Amino acid sequence: MGKQVAKLKVMSARSMHDPVTALAYDFTSATGHEVELAFGTVGALQKKLDGGETADVLIIGMPNMEALEQAGALVLGTRRKLVTARIGVAVREGAASPDVSTPAAFKDALMEARRIAFSDAAIGGSAGVYLARMFNELGLADVITQKGLPQQSGVEVARRVANGEADIGMTLMPEIVPVTGARILGPLPKPLGLDTTYCIAVMATCAAPDAGRAFIAALAREEARVIWTEAGLDVAM
Repeated sequence: MGKQVAKLKVMSARSMHDPVTALAYDFTSATGHEVELAFGTVGALQKKLDGGETADVLIIGMPNMEALEQAGALVLGTRRKLVTARIGVAVREGAASPDVSTPAAFKDALMEARRIAFSDAAIGGSAGVYLARMFNELGLADVITQKGLPQQSGVEVARRVANGEADIGMTLMPEIVPVTGARILGPLPKPLGLDTTYCIAVMATCAAPDAGRAFIAALAREEARVIWTEAGLDVAM
């Protein structure tokens, strides 16, 4: 008899689209197990889970994962930290670099910008929700109302910067990296910023938990580190 081949459904936060897709392809090539990928914001994924949808392997923010573990929705012992994403500040390639090294300088840069692109909090992504709160705390609500270009995804934020529609953009760094023409100045200046740590685990409904564990091992292996870091993510393993 040949080796049993599984088909895994993987739900993942969309900020990891490129590295997860690449590593899933490698996993299928190496093991023969098929992988069906479904990406969404953490908020959208949680809504699907709350509505009864399940997956074999889940990659989601740590607080959501911890709640799922407490609810008995995961295979015990499979949850592990995977990567951490930070919100970055982007400008167009070749454009002058505004000073964003301190909160005061960053605020000045936003006030001087013609248009500002950022992830829309209404979509439910962690970056958008944080940025909406940060703008209010910095006293920039009116500035953002006048100059803001809220976007449906981080990739769209980077595109608005790359094509010159926005002078400055903010979203998770791994969503900026793939967009040609957008350059990351760095993360938001401390103490501003939101480090989002994502965890991976096998869900209790998985029919092939051994294959699920193998998928986690493939994403967490040392050789995968370069794929994560090149995508703008900090390896959390």
